Amino acid sequence: MTIEVKNIVKKFGAFAALDNVDLKVGKGELLALLGPSGSGKTTLLRIIAGLDWPDTGEVRIDGEDALGHGASERHVGFVFQHYALFRHMTVFENVAFGLRVQPRAVRKDEATIRARVKELLDLVQLDWLANRYPSQLSGGQRQRIALARALAIEPRILLLDEPFGALDAKVRKELRQWLRSLHSEIHVTSIFVTHDQEEALEVANRVVVMDKGRIEQIGTPGDVYDNPATAFVHGFIGESIVLPVEVSGGSVRLGGRPLNITADGAASGASKLFVRRHDMQIGPAGTGSLEGAVRHVRSFGPIQRAEIALTGGEGKTVIEIDAPRDRELQAGEIISLQPRRYRIFAAQD
Repeated sequence: MTIEVKNIVKKFGAFAALDNVDLKVGKGELLALLGPSGSGKTTLLRIIAGLDWPDTGEVRIDGEDALGHGASERHVGFVFQHYALFRHMTVFENVAFGLRVQPRAVRKDEATIRARVKELLDLVQLDWLANRYPSQLSGGQRQRIALARALAIEPRILLLDEPFGALDAKVRKELRQWLRSLHSEIHVTSIFVTHDQEEALEVANRVVVMDKGRIEQIGTPGDVYDNPATAFVHGFIGESIVLPVEVSGGSVRLGGRPLNITADGAASGASKLFVRRHDMQIGPAGTGSLEGAVRHVRSFGPIQRAEIALTGGEGKTVIEIDAPRDRELQAGEIISLQPRRYRIFAAQD
């Protein structure tokens, strides 16, 4: 199923939760709505599901007007952050519930229902838990059962609202990989909401970055990470160093000192230089655009994170960089830094 939303506006009093949002989702796509709290991502998901209504705009599913239909008529499967399983029912009964409460005209016979439930429990790899109750499951297992229950009615669209947000980091990572693999099997058009950038980049085919009720950028995970369209996207995705600079006549200055980088088409005026922490090349003093003293170094995994006090700013400008451990940094060492990849945005952006 394809999904199209056009010119969606939704306000809560004076607060604009969604401000003229347009979005197209292709058939079989796995799309992430990514943004901070209050960006409008869950409101947009609820409007697509039929759980909320826009003030103005259109929602079309496979070209048909969806706003004329309630949630039950849109054939949407919805998975919430907090599982929403029936505690008094076994795993098997939870998954079967949606099938057993369908209208008599479309309800399957009990043998077909049982076969469908077994198929779904096999799909989520939890058939061995069929007779247990939700209280006997781990958080990750509960969320998989919630997903199986959402799939039981064979939804045209699958919507997931922060599906792994209540789980610990290790379980979240395992379930991200599992969800991606599951989607490649079922090919149901799916949208999931998350504030976790790593989750969005790892799982989705495309990522929609939202802020303050607007879409900032839509693209593949590689697009939004490597080519952020706005200052917000650069700052929100990945870990960035942000420095106030002045652009004039194609040159870039920091604190009045020229930097050995091009303006990259940026307009003249007060601007911000964005560089990923790992995109700073380290060299001996006097060889790069920036220079500073190493104040502190801590190592974890394959990298070392160093705190650098830049010179020329009276020690007030302190940044953090990530560097491979094969070039060991020492506290007190003076080094040069040269941005390998960077973006410059106007200060007001």
